Amino acid sequence: MSKSLIIAEKPSVAQDIVRALTPVSGKFEKAADHFENEQYVVTSAVGHLVEIKAPEEYDVKRGKWSFANLPVVPPHFDLAPIDKAKARLQAVVKLVKRKDVTSLINACDAGREGELIFRLIVQYAGTAKAPINKPIQRLWLQSMTPQAIRDGFDKLRSDQQMMGLADAARSRSEADWLVGINGTRAMTAFNSRDGGFFLTTVGRVQTPTLSIVVEREEKIRKHVARDYWEIKAGFGAAAGDYEGKWFDPKYKKDDPAGGGALAEIPVSDRRPDRLWNEAEAKAIADAVRGLPGVVTEEAKPSTQSSPGLYDLTTLQREANSRFGFSAKTTLGLAQALYEKHKVLTYPRTDSRYLPEDYVPVVKETFQMIATEDLPGPLQALAQHARKGLKEGYVKPLKRVFDNTKVSDHFAIIPTLQAPKALTEAEAKLYDMVVKRFLAVFYPAAEYMVTTRITKVKTAAGPEHAFQTNGKVLVNPGWLAVYGKEAQDEDANLVAVQPGETVSNEGVNLLAQRTKPPARYTEATLLSAMEGAGKMIDDDELREAMAEKGLGTPATRAQTIEGLILEKYMLREGRELVPTAKAFQLMTLLRGLGVEDLTKPELTGNWEFQLAEMEQGKLSREQFMKAIADMAERIVKKAKEYDRDTIPGDYATLKTPCPNCGGVVKENYRRFTCTGTSGDSEGCGFSITKIPGGRSFELAEVEQFLADKKIGPLEGFRSKAGWPFTAELKLAFDDETRNWKLEFDFGEDAKAAEEGEAVDFSDQEPLGACPKCKGKVYEHGSNYVCEHAVSAPVTCDFKTGKVILTQPVSREQVHKLLTTGKTDLLENFVSNKTRRKFKAFLAYDKKEGKVSFEFEPRAAKPPAKKAAAKA
Repeated sequence: MSKSLIIAEKPSVAQDIVRALTPVSGKFEKAADHFENEQYVVTSAVGHLVEIKAPEEYDVKRGKWSFANLPVVPPHFDLAPIDKAKARLQAVVKLVKRKDVTSLINACDAGREGELIFRLIVQYAGTAKAPINKPIQRLWLQSMTPQAIRDGFDKLRSDQQMMGLADAARSRSEADWLVGINGTRAMTAFNSRDGGFFLTTVGRVQTPTLSIVVEREEKIRKHVARDYWEIKAGFGAAAGDYEGKWFDPKYKKDDPAGGGALAEIPVSDRRPDRLWNEAEAKAIADAVRGLPGVVTEEAKPSTQSSPGLYDLTTLQREANSRFGFSAKTTLGLAQALYEKHKVLTYPRTDSRYLPEDYVPVVKETFQMIATEDLPGPLQALAQHARKGLKEGYVKPLKRVFDNTKVSDHFAIIPTLQAPKALTEAEAKLYDMVVKRFLAVFYPAAEYMVTTRITKVKTAAGPEHAFQTNGKVLVNPGWLAVYGKEAQDEDANLVAVQPGETVSNEGVNLLAQRTKPPARYTEATLLSAMEGAGKMIDDDELREAMAEKGLGTPATRAQTIEGLILEKYMLREGRELVPTAKAFQLMTLLRGLGVEDLTKPELTGNWEFQLAEMEQGKLSREQFMKAIADMAERIVKKAKEYDRDTIPGDYATLKTPCPNCGGVVKENYRRFTCTGTSGDSEGCGFSITKIPGGRSFELAEVEQFLADKKIGPLEGFRSKAGWPFTAELKLAFDDETRNWKLEFDFGEDAKAAEEGEAVDFSDQEPLGACPKCKGKVYEHGSNYVCEHAVSAPVTCDFKTGKVILTQPVSREQVHKLLTTGKTDLLENFVSNKTRRKFKAFLAYDKKEGKVSFEFEPRAAKPPAKKAAAKA
């Protein structure tokens, strides 16, 4: 009997489909990797199972990247299994090829990526000469209720209906590959022209994201702090005292002289309550001091609705702001709550809405929260769920239930499963989602917003106005879910009578300075990525990107982590700081005239064209031809650049030339002496900006020129692309009569190269080598076994004097050698996150090296036993 094979994107969806189809098509038997009955075989991928790659003859291994092998524009793409998913892929392919499977149903997520996952699996299952030719239908689901699934099977879409989406999905994937591979290899080849291997990655999403961070940092660096003054006055009314701040009622932001500002004051710094001239500010303060004021007041009712449900980006943004979780951490926690605990719906979503048939499910979820014995602080939410049910708050609200705003997935909400045994971090995230879920159905919070103007008439005639704002919470509404039942004390204003005359209790003149814009955090960068389309001037492109932004909710965290991993950005606390390598990349792309790689317009243009393709208005061939042309243009620009340096905004170092005391300036590739005047050829001193493929930060090169040594530094790469750590030194070259940069790997490496034994007779040994029982001594930048630097070398034990910026003293090494580990050391700095961490150093016998050992976590207090239910 012939059967249809249903391929879902995830195992959980396959199970939902089986549960929905059982009443109408009969019971399913469960096998190791699928479910089966008389009519259907149901299986699933686990996301992407295969990836595209260039045919073997086009694949150039890293380390051999050069312009000779570029551009790479293969005539077609081969497929390769993703390593961790090979077993699942083979199982699905076996089912696709089964003789009794005569048709296929694509039940992957309703969107471009779901279409791509299915199409690549089917392509991989066949061959170029013998493709899979079984009829294909498409299940298009926006809701996962059993009835919605059954309805979806009643309205399966034809393969022909889906060809536009399939073409767009393949084209987006191949275009990303072509631009990423050619851009990365061309920029790497350009930067590696002078030797070495300087990996310079670019991509359609990562490079505009990095550009956003670099442009903000450029504004911060160029910011000129300006002095301004504010005037605050205390007033006494019959009912009590209050404070007002001077402001200009005639202020207009776009007026060059707005608020008394000078024309050169940037618009972003202008405010109606700022004065830019101290004499003017002092004159106003003196003029109103001691004089009474007359009060006018306007009070208006105001409402504030709960924010919408969470999509992944909003959840990541708020978890970063509240708890400091990275976007990657939040995604991992949400994924665990979805997959492991089954208490949240699918988290990789860009929708903040629910399907219109989900009202009954929401009521059931409220019931679960109201009645289940939730752990710890979550218990307090039960009363809000009970109130919501009692008051009938759960209604088919358009701001919550809207099929037109649900694409592949709907908003993140709690499931009907009550949580058990969550970690502290998981519980924090679950609490956020449950509160937002309950609050969105509660009524709006109601306020009374008061604006009070106190006018002081001076003896000379001019009248000055002082403003006071108040906001009184009348009805908490949804804020009750967050524990805000009553008004904050500091928001209450003392009452005044209409036209009341108030006394002037004192005037303060406050000197202030403007601040540069804030650096991006992960929360604000996620917002910028999500709203990147707003930066685009072209109406059509902006509209095409309106729902997309840079990347997808599921990939934004990965993009940020990738930029940190490639040393384009560092985490400093919660701030993201672009490195010298990031500035160099932006300078390069701008200088080569391939700035479109740095702008979100590239994504906007692609999204516009892919939408046209989905609707059959643009052919896949036309789009891919334009992408191939773009890849070739990027390579051509880099290959043919023939000037000495890339134009850019370069620094002048504070530290003088070590050879002649002249001015050292930066250009694209080097730091070079420009003589005492700063505009001549100088004395010839010059060092590369990127020794060993690692960019100098400005602070590092200043220190290096001053001390003539620095390190050990991490992040260097060999010619083959392998990472290594080393010190750098400036050595005087007798032949050129100038200083040159050299790597310093320590005396041990030098001695080993020269085949000489090292004399340790003037040192006390620190202890016995844990590998060969020889003696360990201090040597160069390491502590080494005497037999590791002997001739011949018979041992390889050594450990650094500085490990991840943490100095390791002789006393600690002695302790390590005698007891097996050091004391707890507190100032290690992670290469990946740039955050400090604590650890012991311990000798690992199995690995034969010194490694980290972390403090055991404190035991959790035993859980309180729940009271027995009646």
